[in-house]
Amino acid sequence: MLEDRLARAEIIDVTRLSGDRIVFGATVKLEDVDSGNKTQYSIVGETEADLKKGRISITSPIARGLIGREVGDEVKIKTPGGERVYEVLEVEFVEYKLDEDAGA
Repeated sequence: MLEDRLARAEIIDVTRLSGDRIVFGATVKLEDVDSGNKTQYSIVGETEADLKKGRISITSPIARGLIGREVGDEVKIKTPGGERVYEVLEVEFVEYKLDEDAGA
């Protein structure tokens, strides 16, 4: 399994990405339309995901609902707690550092 992942691995330099559309590697600022709470997520690969650090997997329901959306869009996302509506406030492409204990 590890050899397969390494063979298919692709490094994406998020500092070379730009635009208003949400894609893999984007950092997205959202506002919950009902509560007004704001949150930020970086969309990363499955092995890098860490919700406590705001990094969500590309395969997560939230990330899948956000891909292709733009600033100003309202997005309905089904969560375990029910459906939520978020407004996309900002899309950025910023580099983050892996944790020391993750081998980086």
